[in-house]
Amino acid sequence: MNVRRSPRPSRRLISTAAVAGTTVLGLTVLSACGSSAADGKNSDGKLDVVASFYPMQYLAEQIGGDHVAVTNLTEPGKEPHDLEVSAQQRGQLEEADVAVYLKGLQPSVDEAISQSGIGTKVDAASLTDLEKHGSEVGGHADEHDDHEHGSEEGTDPHIWLDPVKYAEVAEGVGKALEKADPDHAAEYKKNTADLVGKLDGLNKKYAAGLKDTDTKVFITTHAAFGYLAERYGLTEEAISGLDPESEPSAARVKELQKMAKADGVSTVFYETLVSDRTAKTLAGDTGLKTAVLDPIEGITKKSQGDDYIAVMESNLAALQKALGTK
Repeated sequence: MNVRRSPRPSRRLISTAAVAGTTVLGLTVLSACGSSAADGKNSDGKLDVVASFYPMQYLAEQIGGDHVAVTNLTEPGKEPHDLEVSAQQRGQLEEADVAVYLKGLQPSVDEAISQSGIGTKVDAASLTDLEKHGSEVGGHADEHDDHEHGSEEGTDPHIWLDPVKYAEVAEGVGKALEKADPDHAAEYKKNTADLVGKLDGLNKKYAAGLKDTDTKVFITTHAAFGYLAERYGLTEEAISGLDPESEPSAARVKELQKMAKADGVSTVFYETLVSDRTAKTLAGDTGLKTAVLDPIEGITKKSQGDDYIAVMESNLAALQKALGTK
C-alpha cells in the first residue's frame, strides 16, 4: 500500500476505506510463502511476534505467555501515530512469524507489514466495529446540538479504550495465535479466556463506577475517549477533535467555556504523551483544574500504572473525581 506522507509529522486517522467490509470478530490473517510458524520459531522455540504499539503488545504478551517473544515497534514514550519504520525494524518484520497491528493508525507500519513475508498478519481494526467520532461524542451529546464542533468527524482508532471492544480484539488475536502455533493452541485459548475475563471485570467496574455522577460531561485535549464515553453514558468534549495537533478555533474555546459552566465541568484532561499547554490555557481561562487521562498508547515512568489494566483503573479514578461520584 502506498502511503502519502504529510510534510510534517502528524497524527493520522484511519480512513473509511481502511475498515470497509470488516465485521465484528472478522480476522485478517494472511498466509505468505515460506516456512510455517512451527518451522520458523526463534532459537528459544518461541513464536516471534511483532506488535505495532503498546495495546497490541499487551494483547500478544497476555495471550501468548511463555510461548511468544514480542517486539514492540513503538518505543515507550514515543507517539505511535508518527512512527516511521526503520530499516532495522523492517528486518525484524521479515524474521517475525506474526504481526499484530491496527491498520490505518500507523501508515508506515501498514506499508512495512504489507510488503513483508510474515506468515500471519492480524489487523485489530478488522476484529471489531469502528465508528466515526468528532470533537463531541457520547450519550449526552444530543443535548448539545447547538454546540460548535471543533473538527470534522473521522474514523476513530481508539478501540482499546473500550474494554468491550478490546476484548473482541483479544479474542481475534487469540484465534490467530492458535492457528499460527497449533501445538500450544489450548494454552492460547485459556490465556485469551483469562484476559477476556479481566476485561469483562474492568467493564463492570467502569459501568458501576460511572453510573451515578454529578455530571456526565468531561473535557479532553483530543477525542481519544469517544468509545469509552459512549459505552458508559458520558459525553466527551474534545478541544481539538481527533487530531491533537490541530488548533481549536476561538468559537470552539468560547463554546467549551460556556458548556463547562452549564454542565458543572471541573476538570480539563490532558495526555501523558502530548503537551498540556492547550489544556492548561483553557483551564486557566475558566478556573478549572487539570488532570491526566491516559490514552495508553505506551507505558512510561509518567504512566499511572505498569500495565493496561492498572492505567485503565487510574483513568476510572480520575473520571470519578472529575465527574463527582454520588
